[in-house]
Amino acid sequence: MIDFMGLNGKYSLGILLTFVLLGIVMLYVFPIISMITGAKTVTGNTFSISRIALWTVLLIMFLYSLFIEKGSFLLKAEKKYSIAFNIKAVIVLYLVCVFGGTVLNGIIQFAIHKEDSSKILQFTTLFKNDYFLIIFTCFTAGAVEELLMRGYIQPRIEKIYNSPLAGVLVSAALFGILHSTYGTIGQVVVPFFIGVVFAMFYKIYSNIKILIVCHFMIDFVTLMAMNFIDFKHLSVF
Repeated sequence: MIDFMGLNGKYSLGILLTFVLLGIVMLYVFPIISMITGAKTVTGNTFSISRIALWTVLLIMFLYSLFIEKGSFLLKAEKKYSIAFNIKAVIVLYLVCVFGGTVLNGIIQFAIHKEDSSKILQFTTLFKNDYFLIIFTCFTAGAVEELLMRGYIQPRIEKIYNSPLAGVLVSAALFGILHSTYGTIGQVVVPFFIGVVFAMFYKIYSNIKILIVCHFMIDFVTLMAMNFIDFKHLSVF
């Protein structure tokens, strides 16, 4: 049983708060922006505002860790590695995630035959040749998701249940569930797979910066590809 007056209880509430706030942003940020601004469709400006909302969630959780948990936002001390190691780690992680994601998407496409996300297809024109929006979106996804999912949630799950495996699987599962708002099975399965890969790396190497860079690269290459081809399996926030 979790003692909600103790530190583990505060960790549990923090994890729940993180997930709820991210869920609210994913589900309701565009309707709220539309209600306030009167915008009938998603534009570059409204999408940028939605990314700012994600940064707000990160700020709230940073303040929660500081004033409620009364500790560090990152429970794991950040380890430093050589430039060569950082580059190799980003490349290997990128290749593993892209290859694994491609295989999983292929299996899903074969099993279901057709699975298009109308939400993602709507964004294809939004990002067309808007390089600032692409960079801002990818940096937001990389930084906010990794700091919250791997940096904040994963080590706290591990401490609550005294299980590194629980930290890896639960953080990856939450990561996948949050992407379900895109409306396809692939947008749950592939992020879950990437979440497991990233969580295992973070558990072993304790370096969130490498994950942020790799996450940025995955989404950046995907969004840039959308400028030239019909790409339907984007995994950005």
